[in-house]
Amino acid sequence: MDDPKHVLAAILDAGEVMLTSGAEVSRVENTIGYMAAAYGFTKVDVFTIIYSIVVTVQDADGNIETQTRRIENRDTNMRKVELINSLSRRVSRERIPLEEFKKEVEEIRAQKGYPGWMILLIYGIVAGAFSVFFGGGIGDAAAACVGGLALRMVILAGNRLRIQNIILVMICSGVAGMIAVLMVRLGIGKSLDMIIIGDIMMLIPGLALTTSLRDMIRGDLISGLLGLCEAVIRALAIAVGLALVLWRFG
Repeated sequence: MDDPKHVLAAILDAGEVMLTSGAEVSRVENTIGYMAAAYGFTKVDVFTIIYSIVVTVQDADGNIETQTRRIENRDTNMRKVELINSLSRRVSRERIPLEEFKKEVEEIRAQKGYPGWMILLIYGIVAGAFSVFFGGGIGDAAAACVGGLALRMVILAGNRLRIQNIILVMICSGVAGMIAVLMVRLGIGKSLDMIIIGDIMMLIPGLALTTSLRDMIRGDLISGLLGLCEAVIRALAIAVGLALVLWRFG
């Protein structure tokens, strides 16, 4: 067996990729457990919350190793989750060499998502579509589309400046409100509410809320409550940012 420290570190790398890509806690724990067993560990204990992974393993000689991985940034990339799942199944079928395993994990980690221009376009189209879905007209959809494009630009700028997530959400909500007010005053849109709804839907933490509820249903109460609190705080940040702008502009 390879050095347990290096094996466990590589397995934690795979778990980190899953958790930072939007996988639920139970999936991360199960995947780490399968891979650790495949590499010869006789006992595996995994504790995962949305901000941390702690793994303790024991080998056939009775040696115990514990490692912790702090999770700071999370995103949504189901493709990476799928690839790590496939890799874990391969490891369970055929114990691939550790260096090959580490190389594949790093290749998955380095994979890029959709190009920036496409994400920008999607933000505009989806914001406009939500505006129409909730009862807005064509002008409202066009105004919401402009707001969606602006939201994406603000998010990119905020990430580069490393603005804290909740503050960034509040800023984005305020920007959406200002653009909605501007579009109505310019006569492009008619319904301020429909424009705002179309843009705000891009900020709603739907996936985080769904994942947290799923974690609680499966018995992962700590992770579920943490995710739920994060989703609620984010929703409050959206409301505060929008309320400040609407109060300022009457």
